Amino acid sequence: MTIIWLLVGLGLIVLGADWLVEGASSIARRAGVSEFVIGLTIVGFGTSCPELVVSLTGAFEGNADIAVGNVIGSNIFNVLFILGLTALLCPVSMTRDNRMKDIPLTLVVTILFLAVGLNHTLWGIGRADSLSRWEGALLLVLFAAYITHSFVTGKRTEADVAGSRPRKLWLAILMVLAGLSGLVFGGNLFVDSATDLARKLGVSDKFIAVTILAGGTSLPELATSLVAALKGRDQLALGNILGSNVFNILLILGSSALITPLSLASVTGVDALVLTLSMILLLLWAYTGRKERIDRGEGALMFLLFGAYYTYLFINL
Repeated sequence: MTIIWLLVGLGLIVLGADWLVEGASSIARRAGVSEFVIGLTIVGFGTSCPELVVSLTGAFEGNADIAVGNVIGSNIFNVLFILGLTALLCPVSMTRDNRMKDIPLTLVVTILFLAVGLNHTLWGIGRADSLSRWEGALLLVLFAAYITHSFVTGKRTEADVAGSRPRKLWLAILMVLAGLSGLVFGGNLFVDSATDLARKLGVSDKFIAVTILAGGTSLPELATSLVAALKGRDQLALGNILGSNVFNILLILGSSALITPLSLASVTGVDALVLTLSMILLLLWAYTGRKERIDRGEGALMFLLFGAYYTYLFINL
């Protein structure tokens, strides 16, 4: 039965990703905004729903390791594994705005989270590394400003109007909702069975959060980005990853910290380094090689770094 549910979940993820990409592209063309902004906001939020549920549940239960580890693991997984794999299969194009604004902004949000959360380790402030309720509120305010700015500045480009005629708005919205439902439900089937197996093997909550939960809750981003890239919707794929990472930090950790202050005691220097390095690499690719895209060689390097990080996690169980 576990194998059957796993296959059902995989089918829902693939089908849901296809519907989500098609529906989101149609909404972007009809609304007059870029596919990148739709990926950054609607798709980014939708594919981050599993992370939201997992982290909020961990916060309500007072389990900061699950809430924080899930977000850190998901963000690393999104950039190094998903973008790395996507670029390996199909190089991901970048626009000037991606290079000058979107990628640097995501890096700034990542550094801000670490600077605030690792307050004791970095600055000697407080008794331990943590996110307080006030800091959670600050992250939520920044999230609101980020979303508003994205819609105000997100103009449609020529690439966004290319392709087939957009579907009717009601049908596009229905496809997005159905796609998100398939992604979230299919992802949950995988996460539940994998988590249960890991706990029976005596694996720690932090390891489960950073590996199984992070990978499992990132399945929507993985499926959506791969399908979008293969359909030539690179901006939707890139926007989905950057949007998910910003949502994870500003919305999910902000909301979780409002529920209960989050301890970052389990976050190691290696976790923080890899999280930051993943975004620095993405920014570096924007200004080296073929500046308009992440090519296969760059994707391979990201993939190797991801493998090295997971090897480290397994060795230090």
